[in-house]
Amino acid sequence: MLLPSLLVGASSAVADKAILAGGCFWCMESDFEKLAGVTDVVSGFTGGTLKNPTYNGDHTGHYEAVEITYDPDKVSYKELLDYYWVNIDPFDDRGQFCDKGPSYLSAIFVANDQERELAEQSKKAVQAQFPDKTVVTPILPASTFYPIQGDESYHQDYYKNNPLRYKYYRWNCGRDQRLKAIWGDRATH
Repeated sequence: MLLPSLLVGASSAVADKAILAGGCFWCMESDFEKLAGVTDVVSGFTGGTLKNPTYNGDHTGHYEAVEITYDPDKVSYKELLDYYWVNIDPFDDRGQFCDKGPSYLSAIFVANDQERELAEQSKKAVQAQFPDKTVVTPILPASTFYPIQGDESYHQDYYKNNPLRYKYYRWNCGRDQRLKAIWGDRATH
């Protein structure tokens, strides 16, 4: 479950968390760890009712998502959303890039009314940029986030631990090519 503010570490620094789904969590983790002000990104599942979903087992009803821990003094929730949009295809109602199916759909998970309002504003701004297309990315209430763990922990930091396989996957999936086609120079890659 999202916590609006959370005391972390011995330094007593305040951090916020956001949960976003944008297809492959390897790619979302890689993209968001590059953003200044983000301190941690964890791959996992959310949005479904099944308890303790697993990658190779059952994750029916869940989205592949990332839990992003960020310093609100360095990057705002609105800035996270702006960055999020240029890292997804908001028009694909079948998944993201080469990954198709319900677990690969995009979604913004909001923890409170303020996040919902900012998410709705950001979605309207994207829709205004593309008046001839339909933005299908939903804004959903936050639910339990289940980090990938145990035998499946290799999914955490996959892009760091398997850089060649990750780059091969990302290229063959067409993610960056599609992002460039949608967002032009605003795409982060």
